[in-house]
Amino acid sequence: MTEALEPAVHETPLTEAHRALGARLIEFGGWLMPVQYGSIIEEHRAVRERVGLFDLSHMGELYIEGPDAGAALAAALVTDPPSLAIGRAHYSMICTPSGGIIDDLIVYRLAEARFLVVANAGNAAVVSDALAERLVSFKAVLDDRALATGLLAIQGPRSVDVLRALTDVDLDAVGYYAIAEGNVAGIPALVARTGYTGEDGFEVFVETGLTGKLWDVLLGAVQAQDGLPVGLGARDTLRLEAGMPLYGNELDRETNPFEAGLGRVVKLQKADDFVGRVALEKVAKDGPSRKLVGLLVEGRGIARHGYPILSGERRTGVVTSGTQSPTLGKPIAMAYVAPGDAETGTVVDVEIRDARVPARVVALPFYRRKD
Repeated sequence: MTEALEPAVHETPLTEAHRALGARLIEFGGWLMPVQYGSIIEEHRAVRERVGLFDLSHMGELYIEGPDAGAALAAALVTDPPSLAIGRAHYSMICTPSGGIIDDLIVYRLAEARFLVVANAGNAAVVSDALAERLVSFKAVLDDRALATGLLAIQGPRSVDVLRALTDVDLDAVGYYAIAEGNVAGIPALVARTGYTGEDGFEVFVETGLTGKLWDVLLGAVQAQDGLPVGLGARDTLRLEAGMPLYGNELDRETNPFEAGLGRVVKLQKADDFVGRVALEKVAKDGPSRKLVGLLVEGRGIARHGYPILSGERRTGVVTSGTQSPTLGKPIAMAYVAPGDAETGTVVDVEIRDARVPARVVALPFYRRKD
């Protein structure tokens, strides 16, 4: 009898650098990643108040190029990439024919016929395969550069101060959800003004072999601004405060964009067909069977992933993510509930360790930065 082999766990180019900083490493999305270097709360606050540095080299980078690149992506995704101006980006999703979310993505237009699609680490191979299949009838090719690309993120109010002295990119000309090519610390890079924290910040794409050099320079600049390296723990509390969904929690193949409150992303007005269109048109017409909401827990306890939500004696939904908000000082959560319980101000109960704890439906995000 042959034993099944465990899938290999990838390491980013910075694994030893993380160990040297005392990071606690865990497997995440098939990669060995730092969950924290010290205190998750301190790392969280560093990003909210100053600046933090993240290793995101586990993400998947997929380049699509050719005369039909835009049209191919429009047929493969729910958004309309050909409508992007060169140097701009948008949030997107790749869905199943039944409308379920395979992954949420960011699509960057680098040139007239060249796009960069960034997928979540755990879904990168699946997205790559799905896109390759959906591009077959188009004059476009896919170049999966996930293992050849390092990605670092600088996030927080002082992120511009950190990066400005190190790059020849005009950061003032790079708006939110935009991308530019240049050099950072003398290293050829793509610099995008995107992130997953609710703060201003940048994501820097470089060749894998140069990631360590870039990390060292950026870490020194971040620490000079009283910032910290930041792990997955604070990344999760930051994104939850900002109301940003996490694949595997808020998003999956059993969930469609309209249920997740992301129907605006689906461009049903596109002239041509795209995978999932018929199913999503029906949801848009009939309305979703459940809705993603924010919850402010008013009793004691943290509403964790998977906890039931009750309205009277009726189970109305389930918690998808929850934490004690370091910024608000209160327990917060995101959850799916029946449409009738999704109105702001509605009070429901979360079942926490066999106790019913009241929680109030609030508008997302929980936190919005001050410009």
